[in-house]
Amino acid sequence: MAEHVTQENKKSERQKGSKRILLVDDDAEIIEAMRYALEAKGYEIIVARDGNQGLAMAEREDPDLVILDMMMPKRSGFLVLERLRRTRPVPMRIIMVTANEGSRHKAYAEMLGVDDYIRKPFPMDRLLDSVARLLA
Repeated sequence: MAEHVTQENKKSERQKGSKRILLVDDDAEIIEAMRYALEAKGYEIIVARDGNQGLAMAEREDPDLVILDMMMPKRSGFLVLERLRRTRPVPMRIIMVTANEGSRHKAYAEMLGVDDYIRKPFPMDRLLDSVARLLA
């Protein structure tokens, strides 16, 4: 319970400032495009380049939102999503982005409780709208 209180304190201290978003993707170009668009909207961005790093940063940094790629080295987005959903008393907002076309993957992500599922390539406005809605 004490951990929950500290996470809430971190968030309330931050809410005076900008919302923090963790980008977890192994594609440098996609990271930079998302970072540019999100920083322009006033969000603070932190980046992880693989699933293990993403999970560690999500637990340590307690971001307001995670934008998570599905296919990554070391640990897939699904495994990160499963772990975050299982271990957190207050669910973190998560958008999954993927180049995968399969509807089974989308259904599985939704079953795990993803807040939004966006297929690559996507118009940046689609991502920005989803982020604004989830952080409102």
